[in-house]
Order: sequence, then structure tokens, then C-alpha cells
Amino acid sequence: MGSFSIWHWLIVLLVVVLVFGTKKLRNIGSDLGGAVKGFRDGMKEDASPVQLRNGEQVIDGGVKNTTHSNA
Repeated sequence: MGSFSIWHWLIVLLVVVLVFGTKKLRNIGSDLGGAVKGFRDGMKEDASPVQLRNGEQVIDGGVKNTTHSNA
């Protein structure tokens, strides 16, 4: 078997273009790029979850359930 040659990749690309069309592929690429940009912007906003208050480290977060029942 081994790795694929350039001809294999060109045939796969041709089949993908024939199935989806260039306009739909362009829209998918645009949507994917917007999603990645939004993710990066969101990560920049939440870059520091640890806050310092009076020399103490406070980690923001929540506890969903603190009780455990062992039946």
C-alpha cells in the first residue's frame, strides 16, 4: 500500500468537487473560517480563569452536585 501519490489526491479532489460543487465548498470553507475565528476570539476573552484577590488565587467555576447517595 504505502502513501498516496499526487494522482490519488487529485482524483479525490475531483470527486469532491463533482459531488458538492465549488459554490458549496466555498461556503463550507467560509463557515469553517468564521467558526475558527469565533473560537479564537472566545479563547482570548477567557484567557485568565485564575484571579488574584488579596494574594490568594481564586479559580472561577461552579459545582453541579455536591451530594452523593450510596444506596
